[in-house]
Amino acid sequence: MNEYRRHRQSRKPIEIGERQGRELRKSDLNRQMLALDEISGFRVRPGFYGINGATMLTDGVNFTVYSNGATTVTLLLYHRGEDKPFAQIPFPESYKIGKVYSMIVFGLDIENLEYCYSVDGPWDPEKGLLFNKNNVLLDPYAKAVSGQRIWGQRLNKNGQYRARVVRDNFEWNATSNLGIPMCDSVIYEMHVRGFTMDPSSGVKCRGTFEGIKEKVEYLKRLGVTAVELMPIFEFDETRDKREVNGKVLLDYWGYNTISFFAPNTSYASQSEYNKEGVELKHMIKELKDNGIEVILDVVFNHTAEGNENGPFISFKGFDNNIYYLLTPMGQYYNFSGCGNTMNCNHPMVQELIVECLRYWVEQYRVDGFRFDLASILGRDQDGSPMERPPLIQRLAYDPILGNVKLIAEAWDAGGMYQVGNFPAWKRWAEWNGKYRDDIRSFLKGDIWAAPEAVKRITGSMDLYGGAYLGYESSVNFITCHDGFTLYDLYAYNSKHNEDNGWNNTDGANDNRSWNCGVEGMTTDQDINDLRFRMMRNAITVLMCSRGTPMIYAGDEFGNTQYGNNNAYCQDNEISWLNWHLLDKNKDFFDFYRRVIQFRRKHPCIRKDLPHARSGYPNISLHTENPDNGNITGESKVVCVRYAGFYNKKGHDDIVYMAINAYWEDVQIMLPNPPEGMYWALCIDTGDDEGKYFFNRPKPLTWRNKTLKARSVSVFIAANGAEYGG
Repeated sequence: MNEYRRHRQSRKPIEIGERQGRELRKSDLNRQMLALDEISGFRVRPGFYGINGATMLTDGVNFTVYSNGATTVTLLLYHRGEDKPFAQIPFPESYKIGKVYSMIVFGLDIENLEYCYSVDGPWDPEKGLLFNKNNVLLDPYAKAVSGQRIWGQRLNKNGQYRARVVRDNFEWNATSNLGIPMCDSVIYEMHVRGFTMDPSSGVKCRGTFEGIKEKVEYLKRLGVTAVELMPIFEFDETRDKREVNGKVLLDYWGYNTISFFAPNTSYASQSEYNKEGVELKHMIKELKDNGIEVILDVVFNHTAEGNENGPFISFKGFDNNIYYLLTPMGQYYNFSGCGNTMNCNHPMVQELIVECLRYWVEQYRVDGFRFDLASILGRDQDGSPMERPPLIQRLAYDPILGNVKLIAEAWDAGGMYQVGNFPAWKRWAEWNGKYRDDIRSFLKGDIWAAPEAVKRITGSMDLYGGAYLGYESSVNFITCHDGFTLYDLYAYNSKHNEDNGWNNTDGANDNRSWNCGVEGMTTDQDINDLRFRMMRNAITVLMCSRGTPMIYAGDEFGNTQYGNNNAYCQDNEISWLNWHLLDKNKDFFDFYRRVIQFRRKHPCIRKDLPHARSGYPNISLHTENPDNGNITGESKVVCVRYAGFYNKKGHDDIVYMAINAYWEDVQIMLPNPPEGMYWALCIDTGDDEGKYFFNRPKPLTWRNKTLKARSVSVFIAANGAEYGG
């Protein structure tokens, strides 16, 4: 014991939080160390208190956990796949500093090892204390979880989740964050499994990270700059497994996190025992090498442990009254709509979340995070909204996260809607739900929505002035995973979620959709033509709006979910992308990607350029009469002009978009072009000849233009110089 005291005094244990801003030297982890005790037949010694989770050392494994209310903690060691532990090693009191337990166990074969914890302490549910030494608990900092390898099958039939020790030895070389500005980004939201699971995807490793890697060239061709992956943290898709109308329903989306640090092992095409995450890292590296960022959809608002009737997986057994928001009687607040709500602004929970995000940036080189139901991150321990939430502020200023994108879904299921009011510290961006709603309304013909629509198109500065960063703050979208696909938006008046098994009561009722005359699929060519025109309108307006456009995977070739606007449980053809539609709707796909290219070629759309030599303002509004900029609820046509001097090209960059949301043709007049320039038509979604995008802009010799009913036209001011359409 004297030797241990000397070692402790010379090494000075590192407290939780002190690790911020620095790392332990690798030599500290890899140097030869001597065991000081023997417990349960294993040689052990006190570990590294500042390294949470299980860490492989040269001659042992360092296990570190913490609990505020526990009286004892026992490490449970299992042979791979066996039901009973082969060893139970209690942490001696002398191996505890503060609330942290740390122990190095020597002589372990990590190739055949799984581990859990038993945590004892008081049982007092009214005070939120749920300690029970009989519960087998997953390490909150587990880097890999066993029993989830095969999609749809629960291998651990006893309900236990166990952790594994992972080797973090992937070589990134010089790979780093790409740092693409928000205004220059085009985000592509996708589900890892659904993106390539259908046989029509043509990939070898369907439904996996490797499957995405096989589609990198496709993503490059489409022109997106970032993929936003729906949850890839380990989750249990078999939770609430059931059968409805002959279909096996699973928790397909994955918004029920089991482990925040562990990638979903069923998304890997091959078993990665002790090397979990390697395939994901290869996928990320391939994307980044091709100029595509990776953003993770993260779920810190709740966990898979649910309410009072939910399972004990991890947090409930370690410190239930700290990790969750509880009522005065010890019940769970449910601002997430999923049974529980994480107590995000407690210092211990803050530490977990910050360390988790840092881990994904350091070890996986991700470029950003989209925070599901992010308003919960701003709730106090009694559930009330906080004016200056410490977690949100801390993430905004964290040095490791300094260059990654932080995107908030600025609402929650408890009624807190903060779009335009999220505490951003000039750092956070938002999913702009008002953009989705106002643009949907206007484009389907609710012309009285025109005044709100032009606010959204021009950057929503009514929402994102002041404390925000203007065009860097608004993530604009018309569709996402939560709702109709773009095709369904113009094929269904109402949701059709019967296959979900809830009598069509789930999912949003306010969809602002229009079926163009027939509900669902039809052979009527006129209606199908109208639907694709409406889809062309939508993507044109989205790409010609200030802010960061986000598109939903499959929209680019007219993928359908058959009217299901809440396909969270549909692991089948409802949710999987049907790649046959890429060939069937090739013309639409070609139009879609060219409009993305158009946005990239015209920076005046994306941001304020130096003042235009022509004297045009950066943004101006017009009706069918260019001299009338008063957009009202009676306006049938909305026109937006962007202008600025483009230094790279040495001339003004001027784009004029005209939207006719009315159901009849409307005559418009273009403003006078600048001296020495002329108007040229680039996009016409209502062109009778089907030439919707002009690679070489079509010069106009007149200022009058007939805008077809429900169509969008986009013009540029040209000067005869070569234009690379």
